[in-house]
Amino acid sequence: RLYQIPFEMPDCEGESESRTLNLIGDFSAPAEFFVTLGVFSFLYTMAALVLYLRFHSLYSENKKIPIADFCITVCFTFFWLVAAAAWGKGLMDVKAATRPASLIAAMAVCQGEDVVCNAGTTPAMGLANISVVR
Repeated sequence: RLYQIPFEMPDCEGESESRTLNLIGDFSAPAEFFVTLGVFSFLYTMAALVLYLRFHSLYSENKKIPIADFCITVCFTFFWLVAAAAWGKGLMDVKAATRPASLIAAMAVCQGEDVVCNAGTTPAMGLANISVVR
């Protein structure tokens, strides 16, 4: 929800004043889907471990339980692939929205002819990139 993040930018007319730039974009849905699927996967894994370890005889005697377990695992695998792709796209959109060049282009103070604006540093996105790879 980048629109909730205020970004202070200088105002050239009065050096002590600053204006607030609100970023554009809401990329929370892919991240929430990714995290929710991860939580449900964890809970299913814990339930399956209890079934495997505590009720092993029930699992081995009833032939429908292993097939149901396989089908649920295949569904989780498919949704995990979809969630990872959605979060990867959401992360690319966050990177594009917070890229220093696009922030400078959105600032009215940097649009003057004699004004030179530079970003200073690029945001660190290493941990976010790792979250997509996982």
